[in-house]
Amino acid sequence: MTTTSPALVKDVRAASRKLVREFGFLDKTIAGTNLSGSGVHAIMEIGLHPGITAKELAARLKLEKSTISRLLKTLEKRDEIELTRSETDRRAFGLNLTAEGKKTFRTVDQFGERLARGALSRVRGMTAEIVAQSLSAYADALPSPDEATDGSHPSLEIVEGYQTGMIGDIAAMHARTHGPIVGMGPAFESVVSKAMAEFMPRIGNPANNSWCVVEDGQIIGSISIDGEDLGDNIAHLRWFILSERLRGKGLGKALLLKALTHCDRLGFDEIHLWTLKGLEAARGLYEKHSFVLVEEYVGDQWGKAVTEQKFIRRRPK
Repeated sequence: MTTTSPALVKDVRAASRKLVREFGFLDKTIAGTNLSGSGVHAIMEIGLHPGITAKELAARLKLEKSTISRLLKTLEKRDEIELTRSETDRRAFGLNLTAEGKKTFRTVDQFGERLARGALSRVRGMTAEIVAQSLSAYADALPSPDEATDGSHPSLEIVEGYQTGMIGDIAAMHARTHGPIVGMGPAFESVVSKAMAEFMPRIGNPANNSWCVVEDGQIIGSISIDGEDLGDNIAHLRWFILSERLRGKGLGKALLLKALTHCDRLGFDEIHLWTLKGLEAARGLYEKHSFVLVEEYVGDQWGKAVTEQKFIRRRPK
């Protein structure tokens, strides 16, 4: 265990209190809205994770069941959120933003964006990447080991390489997750399946690899690196997806870090990925790990016109 001096502990605590004050959490309403701090956080989490359940939201916000119930009733009365039946568990209901809720989400998101960009532009002596990594590490370490341990999925593990059934499992997850954006039907799932079928015979080549979250023999999360198809010492990050019920548990970050470690170890100059506009949680994770949006365009390769985005991460100097 690393020993930290009392003076440094006091500095960190003082900085933490200042963060709370600067973001306005001591005010009755924050982020340019007339919502409380808990209301703003609820709007952000629901916006970033459409379909999240009330139980999952309570765990994220560290609020008791009765408190989250009152909060959701208030947001529903304001026409900020709506309940929809879960596609994976017909007995459960997911939370989604209404048109009004999406307007509030944009207000809050833009407020936070302005604060963060302004502060980062004034930081001296360290890069934005170091600030992001340090804050993330500190935030992740705040819960005690007992709080951080999630015992609800003891059988989960991340495995490397080809797994039986992964083409079908991963293509199905993409179709169910992205269908509302690209349009339901066979076009999108067929394209994903065909591309994966081409890649899998090459998965064992040194430049390539895949990592999957496996539960009872089924793939419920994945990421792949194709180091051959783009050429010019560029890696292609592909098929990064996680079952909705597992989001917020750190598994997406763990998968991404395995892929990035593979690319850095092999010395790829760049990593490219293509995604769909509107997947804000994934975009946040990409940007936190130095991916930059370089191109945005409307395409129809999936059978419906959608806005596609290209991100690039360049090898750290």
